[in-house]
Amino acid sequence: MSGIMEMARSLGNALARTDEYQALKRAASAADDDREIAEQRSTLERLEGTIATALRAGQDPDAETAKAYEGAVTTLQANATYQRLVAAQTNFDKVVQKVNETIARGLDEGADSRIILT
Repeated sequence: MSGIMEMARSLGNALARTDEYQALKRAASAADDDREIAEQRSTLERLEGTIATALRAGQDPDAETAKAYEGAVTTLQANATYQRLVAAQTNFDKVVQKVNETIARGLDEGADSRIILT
């Protein structure tokens, strides 16, 4: 089992050195430093809390809250720094998906093998 954990650690190290992960780190850092994004996130969290409270009470959120939420989401999504973050996350997710597909193929091949490793 320790050999598998070492391979997983090596895989994590290799993923961290990909261009896609480095771009994601830069985009996340830029988003963390963007005041407009911070304000929009704060607004969204407040509105989400209001909506969750209404839903827990068995009520729909009022129209004003729903409209404010939609506006905050639209404003956040229009932010260029946020768009770069989403694009970078999407690109890294594609890399991870390919890795997972490769692991799945390896599992299929390993399951067909008559050799059992302990």
